[in-house]
Amino acid sequence: MAATPKKGAKSTAPAAKGSAAMQMTPAAGTKATPKPAAKPAEGGELRTRFESAAAAAKQTKQRPDNATMLKLYSHYKQATEGDVQGARPGGFDFVGAAKYDAWAKLKGTTRDDAMQAYIKQVERLNRE
Repeated sequence: MAATPKKGAKSTAPAAKGSAAMQMTPAAGTKATPKPAAKPAEGGELRTRFESAAAAAKQTKQRPDNATMLKLYSHYKQATEGDVQGARPGGFDFVGAAKYDAWAKLKGTTRDDAMQAYIKQVERLNRE
């Protein structure tokens, strides 16, 4: 006699073909576009330095001026997501538009170059 699983217990059997667990189709009206993952830097050393700089940027003694904040933002976004996508914010979203413009200026910059520029900017901040 086969044992029956207890109510609420998870099954270890694979899902049947065609079941909801196996289907990977998007909901109606949505697109299934995966977000590209950031490419790892050669040897991972640059990625480690970048992550350390990101943590250090949050712990500066003084808040950087707006121009420096935009540089940090744009280099971080370029390093982690690549070229800017989507429409530029408009209307009265002045901050969003400034962020978009700063990021758009880096279009075509490689992720590694953006990481290096971000690291240099954070190092400058921590020297001051």
